[in-house]
Amino acid sequence: MRTAVVWDALRSVLAERTAATGREALDIVDAGGGTGGFAVPLAARGHTVTVVDPSPDSLAALERRAKEKGVGVSALQGDVADLGELLHRDSADLVLCHSVLEYVEDPISALTAVAGVLRRGGAVSVLAANPVASAIHRALVGHFDEARAVLDDPEGSWGDRDPTPRRFTAETLVELLTTTGFAVGAIHGVRVFADLVPSRLVDGEPGAADALVALEQAASTHPVLRDIATQLHVLGHRA
Repeated sequence: MRTAVVWDALRSVLAERTAATGREALDIVDAGGGTGGFAVPLAARGHTVTVVDPSPDSLAALERRAKEKGVGVSALQGDVADLGELLHRDSADLVLCHSVLEYVEDPISALTAVAGVLRRGGAVSVLAANPVASAIHRALVGHFDEARAVLDDPEGSWGDRDPTPRRFTAETLVELLTTTGFAVGAIHGVRVFADLVPSRLVDGEPGAADALVALEQAASTHPVLRDIATQLHVLGHRA
């Protein structure tokens, strides 16, 4: 339910790349892919998937998950900025960069490394935390000073105890992708309502989960609602 909008976008870009390349099995890199929440389902669809992640524990969990599903996923330890050292240039059709730019030392260096491993016409899927949503969520739990701090801080952080070092608006993500040589495609809001609706309203009502997914899909491109989503999803293409 929380990732339905992202999967919709990924299915579209995978179909586009398959049609453009004539290959049913695409080469996919999941940078910071952790335990394989996206990587394993993509491998199950027949694609060749490599996960690059700095955590050996996460990579071990990824390998267990892949084994349980009966699929093969390559696991490499490293940071996003190391992609050029770990992988061949122009070797990927799609790179996932989900919940990564918030934590890397230099987002521009990270996306530059992503561009280096993508083939021409290849795509990057960027998913990042949104400061506007963070301000809303802090206010809803009564932390009004922290909510205001998010809006005032250039990095979108609410303070020293904030576990997320930086957040991105749609505009800042577009600027990052453009600066690193990508043509920016579709922008979607992810989890517009899912993080606000109490779980009891979804779990206790038949059909509620499907209705919430449909609402999320409709809200993901709404000109106002998109920009208050918990996360923003942007597709970029290498020219």
